Amino acid sequence: MTENERYIAALTVNDVPWHRLTTPYGRAAEFPRYFAVLETMDDLAAAEDALCELTINTEHQGTFWHATPFALVFLVRIFRCALAAQTDNEIARRIAERLLEHFLLIAECIRMGDSIEHAASLPHFSDLLREEYLWSEVYDEEEDELRWEDDDVFPAELFYSFYYYSAQVLASCEAELKQETLDSEMMNRI
Repeated sequence: MTENERYIAALTVNDVPWHRLTTPYGRAAEFPRYFAVLETMDDLAAAEDALCELTINTEHQGTFWHATPFALVFLVRIFRCALAAQTDNEIARRIAERLLEHFLLIAECIRMGDSIEHAASLPHFSDLLREEYLWSEVYDEEEDELRWEDDDVFPAELFYSFYYYSAQVLASCEAELKQETLDSEMMNRI
């Protein structure tokens, strides 16, 4: 197992400074709450809301954000749990379906990103949390707006790392994704 694979396997929600990671609509401070809702798999409306928030805040028009690879770590874990519970739990089945759709979109974005010239990724997944890459500890909308106006919001190696490490996370559940994709294609033919 590589260092990055060990990092992905050991990462906890509390290890990630979500309030300092960007999304297309702000910061990822609410992500832990959304993960908790999905993990319970007992409230369809709340699960749908959480899925909506997580999917629109991890991919936007083919672009990934600082929170994306970290969110995928926990979404893959939730996906596996949902797959295991889907036979007896309709909410789990719906979560698994929605996450499969999202993962397929993420995979397509990764393929598109890899097809164009890009910087090398940071050497370690954990490098994405180096202090120089994190946004301010205290959220200040004005300060964030000024940072967005900067021409170099994300250094090239950091930006490409959003894609590179998202790909590594998806690769960790490749077998499940292939099986679920095959199963859903077969169901669509019936």
